Amino acid sequence: MAAAMVGKTLLDSAWLAARSTEVEATGVLLTTTMQPSGPSPPWVEAAIPGTVLGTLLKNKLVPDPFYGLNNESIVDIADSGREYYTFWFFTTFESKLTGSQYIDLNFRAINYSGEVYLNGHQKILPKGMFRRHSLDITDIINRDGKNLLAVLIHPPDHPGTIPPEGGQGGDHEIGKDVAAQYVEGWDWMTPIRDRNTGIWDEVSISVTGPVKLADPHLVSSFFDDYERSYLHTTVDLENKSSLPAECSLTIQVTAELDEEMHLLEHVQSYELLIPPGTLITYTIPPLLFDKPNLWWPNGMGKQYLYNVELSVDVKGFGESDSWSHQFGFRKIESIIDTATGGRLFKVNGQQIFIRGGNWILSDGLLRLSAKRYMTDIKFHADMNFNMIRCWGGGLAERPEFYHYCDVYGILVWQEFWITGDCDGRGMPISNPNGPLDHDLFLLCARDTVKLLRNHASLALWVGGNEQTPPKDINTALINDLMLHPLFKCSDETYNLAEESDDPSQYLDGTRAYVQGSMWDGFANGKGDFTDGPYEIQYPEDFFKNDFYQYGFNPEVGSVGIPVATTIRATMPPEGWQIPSFQKLSTGYIEEIPNPIWDYHKYIPYSKPEKVHDQIEAYGHPKDLDDFCEKAQLVNYVQYRALLEGWTSRMWTKYTGVLIWKTQNPWTGLRGQFYDHLHDQTAGFYGCRSAAEPIHVQLNLSTYYIEVVNTTSNELSDVAIEISVWDLDGACPYYKVTEKFSVAAKKVSPIVEMNYPKSTNAKPVYFLLLKLFRVSDSNIIISRNFYWLHLPDSDYNALELHHGKKVPLKITSHVSTTESTYNIQVEVHNASKNSNSAILGSLLNNHKNADEKYDGGLQCSRPEISRTIEIEETDPGVAFFLHFSVHSANVEEAAVDTRILPVHYSDNYFSLVPGEEVTVNISFEVSEGITPQVLLAGWNYHEEIQVY
Repeated sequence: MAAAMVGKTLLDSAWLAARSTEVEATGVLLTTTMQPSGPSPPWVEAAIPGTVLGTLLKNKLVPDPFYGLNNESIVDIADSGREYYTFWFFTTFESKLTGSQYIDLNFRAINYSGEVYLNGHQKILPKGMFRRHSLDITDIINRDGKNLLAVLIHPPDHPGTIPPEGGQGGDHEIGKDVAAQYVEGWDWMTPIRDRNTGIWDEVSISVTGPVKLADPHLVSSFFDDYERSYLHTTVDLENKSSLPAECSLTIQVTAELDEEMHLLEHVQSYELLIPPGTLITYTIPPLLFDKPNLWWPNGMGKQYLYNVELSVDVKGFGESDSWSHQFGFRKIESIIDTATGGRLFKVNGQQIFIRGGNWILSDGLLRLSAKRYMTDIKFHADMNFNMIRCWGGGLAERPEFYHYCDVYGILVWQEFWITGDCDGRGMPISNPNGPLDHDLFLLCARDTVKLLRNHASLALWVGGNEQTPPKDINTALINDLMLHPLFKCSDETYNLAEESDDPSQYLDGTRAYVQGSMWDGFANGKGDFTDGPYEIQYPEDFFKNDFYQYGFNPEVGSVGIPVATTIRATMPPEGWQIPSFQKLSTGYIEEIPNPIWDYHKYIPYSKPEKVHDQIEAYGHPKDLDDFCEKAQLVNYVQYRALLEGWTSRMWTKYTGVLIWKTQNPWTGLRGQFYDHLHDQTAGFYGCRSAAEPIHVQLNLSTYYIEVVNTTSNELSDVAIEISVWDLDGACPYYKVTEKFSVAAKKVSPIVEMNYPKSTNAKPVYFLLLKLFRVSDSNIIISRNFYWLHLPDSDYNALELHHGKKVPLKITSHVSTTESTYNIQVEVHNASKNSNSAILGSLLNNHKNADEKYDGGLQCSRPEISRTIEIEETDPGVAFFLHFSVHSANVEEAAVDTRILPVHYSDNYFSLVPGEEVTVNISFEVSEGITPQVLLAGWNYHEEIQVY
């Protein structure tokens, strides 16, 4: 066996697990003379990284807790006792170390405490869910051969009890620990029975020479209006040997020009002498960059990332350790806006209007992976969002999450593990002094900062959700996260040469700390419960001046029923029953869901005495498919209106909004734009439309057509084409505005949409808005399609439109690369039309949108092309078309044939007569699977196979 290479090796396979009460051997015996021989009782294959419940599910020892009511049949830790979910995990690994090499065993996170046994030797993993553990195992490793590793993991100390009524964080006992609090259940989440006990993040061994690198801190500072930048770097170096180490520390910075070529920007080396057994902190002299490529949030520019590598060579040994990280040059500022009272964010000196969402975590059983994170974050970028808030009852998110936020330009607000419900504001009053161990909380917080601080996307630290940390913790965080003078203001009075404290010497020092989610520029800024609301609204209300009074709303939520196929895939047939609609004496409808929907936290589409049922407005739903299709119509309208309403008052009343929430960590039925299986709702595409950097929209309160320009450049030489279409395919209203301009970062009302005031206005009609470049009408900058009804009417007339068979011509081009399919589909409404000179010029790629369909069509000569024509005789609007991708290899009787996830450049779209759209579709398939792409819509009950 060759000597071990310097570097990290993941231990992510070949683990076994067993309940501790079923294992008679001690940790010493398990790792010496009584090692498990394989997956035979009581040992099973373990899910590492993962949780105990994830391991039990993997081995089918419990039913899927996210399916139907299965979770009710799984033993809760409150009933079983902590021992029931205390588990052994066992694996082996090989090593081959030389005499001058050292080795650490690393746990990036466990929950909640543990004991490690390696080759008969014990080490302790102290308490805390959000801390790293690095154990020097050099003296107990078998340096030349097999090593036996056993880890005993204990659940949180205070797992709590779930009251019969459920509640926010159960009985709040989990708040006494430094752990995720959602695990006792919330109004959007069922309890997690093992409270996420397990080795839930990566395990690795790392081999070094005599000197080890630890916790590098990278900071970029800017001067001369961002024309000049310095890269600041501080790193810990530990000499593990008993001899002085003569070292050469090298920093190398490269810029990627393309996939095969990199530009060397800097390479510098520094000579150091480190005494034996000593840890030193070394600050590298700042490196100057002239006109660096900047990192920008989604919608503002490119996400340029440099590769920074640190390495240390020791005389007489060679390379002892190395570290690398993708780093974005950018400056984030955050202040309270004097005009609105809301918190205002600036990136690289430019104001950014925040439109994003709240995030709990990707999966409630902590089945986390880089691949799943990539889909999650790309989905947010595809919605044109620019911020995710990591809610305080969830996780300190993982580096892989932040990596993809760096790649896709999503700013992150990261909260620490405090919630009002579990930390002093719950009913009854809960843990008024927060977690029991304040020192442990601060240790975890500081370690989390070190883990995440080099990510360009990390924008803000927040003390807690709807609560501030206890006074001593809050004071410590304020001091620990104090801004360096370079990041306190935008002016350049700071003289880098005259100051002794390099910004990389701070724990962070580059991004603000806010004590709580409703303080200091969020909600009313004083900590009162002034976020929300969280239920269905009339779309026009989002535009009204009295809807929300404060400058930045950190939480506003609504409905989120998924497509019918997801309901069938995640519930038994008794869960396919749609809610009953009970008409009250007041005329309002109360929806009464079946018990499974109720368990999955369904939010109704009505609010008696305030909002009439928004699904019933389209006609009484006949069955699950009809209900879910009409729900998607509501989802689209609801969330588009929410974001358009907020954006309509950009800078005049609001600085940002975060929707509660973008997804669910389980198969929940509320507040989501894509479900737990990774299929998007129509609300996803409503958000995508509304959050365009440049956007044309209808103010549903004033009926003025507005143009939003969130970019840093003036929008000029543009006009709007306005067309109204009736259900028969006629165009009774058509207008093109005069040419106009919109200043940078402004919203301009352009013209009133006065069709509803006309004498012969139809009760239900379609409105198409196109913002286009006057000098080239083929450049459509923004397109927005509405379905509307006159006051005191509803959408019931759309039921008649169900029967229309509108002709379509569909052409698909397909290319494949290994297991990835890239399909470009052109859909043309073949109805005859002579109303508009530019209606047929719809383009998919909006000029200013800076879209990143990295899964889009890559080949200029597709391997396969196919054209089909749907030769129907009814002219009109092809309404609410949506693609889905399925496996052709499964039986027709299968409940769910979908291939997921799929990235669509658009979906749930409508085409007026003569109009064409191009949609890019990308997805991966498993070996042996043949995909097929289907198109359905309001006019097309039988799905059309387009590929």
